[in-house]
Amino acid sequence: MNPGKLFVVGTPIGNLNDITFRAIETLRQCALIACEDTRVAAHLLNRFKITATLIAYHDKNEQIQVDDLLQRIKAGTSIALICDAGTPTISDPGFRIVRACRKNNIEVTPIPGSCALTTALSASGLPTNRFLFLGFPGHKDSERIKVLGQYAAFEATLIFYESCHRIEKFLNNVLNNYGPYRIVSLCKEMTKIHEMILTAPIGDLVEKIKKITIKGEFVLLIAPPNYQL
Repeated sequence: MNPGKLFVVGTPIGNLNDITFRAIETLRQCALIACEDTRVAAHLLNRFKITATLIAYHDKNEQIQVDDLLQRIKAGTSIALICDAGTPTISDPGFRIVRACRKNNIEVTPIPGSCALTTALSASGLPTNRFLFLGFPGHKDSERIKVLGQYAAFEATLIFYESCHRIEKFLNNVLNNYGPYRIVSLCKEMTKIHEMILTAPIGDLVEKIKKITIKGEFVLLIAPPNYQL
């Protein structure tokens, strides 16, 4: 029996109309879809009338699920891997199953779609020719300060993800470590109703954010040293 395939499928980061025709077609062809949250995935599938069995695959069960999914693929089942929003494996689960498939010579096919970091970068007004994605900077001040110190002089745009619970703390970490004139771009709820993109010196932005509702998901981009708008 020929093995199945693993499809790494990008899904919308907010607006469901951003899904690609190819992604819809792929999800319709796969009998099994591995997803972070079955409730979130069900909403997407219902929107596009996709019928498939959903199986939870997230940070807490990823190591356990890899063996099961790998055996299913070896037995001939093609599986689509999705995350709640955006491209799987980019600060989301998926690395382990992709690695396992590669080790077992199983075909892995990427189905490109939305990605929060590139979406934010494209509209930020910060340099796009060279950038470094650093994911989530850490839960503690000491972790965030350490990362900022490591890349303070790095000649590229730095990109971070951060939650609404820590974004104000992180902005103040940037202000205290890089000074008030470092240019940053703060992107919130991209492609959604309350989308917001603010690009300004960090000193100004820290004041502006006090006047907005701190909800949703954030991408913070930090310009290279000495960059001016």
